[in-house]
Amino acid sequence: MEVINSEKYTATVTIGLQKGYTTDLWPKSEVIVKLQEVQNQLIQDKSIYLSTAVSECDIVLSGQIEPSLKLDFINYPKFPLEEKTFKENVLLLTKSLMKELNQNRVVIVFHNDIMMIENSSDIDPRINVK
Repeated sequence: MEVINSEKYTATVTIGLQKGYTTDLWPKSEVIVKLQEVQNQLIQDKSIYLSTAVSECDIVLSGQIEPSLKLDFINYPKFPLEEKTFKENVLLLTKSLMKELNQNRVVIVFHNDIMMIENSSDIDPRINVK
């Protein structure tokens, strides 16, 4: 049995399932298909393999409770990447999913920083903003 180590780079992306600020939801299965399409494009174009654990969760803020998916990425030892390459491609994958899923804002929590991507400054109307 062989043990393979790699540098520890991680990222977590929590992406809402609501289509924009509507009540229509993306099914988890459709999001996974879209995720796999982006993964396969990265493999084909750049030989980048981003293994992803997908789990269900809710985003909760003030009056907002949005069904969501948490996407956890690691620097998978079978296909290790440099930190810069890992982060760039998690960002690229996230932007692609954001566009496909009609999301206004997504946050990526990396092992050493947090990045927010937003299309506009619009806020979910259920969030009480003063």
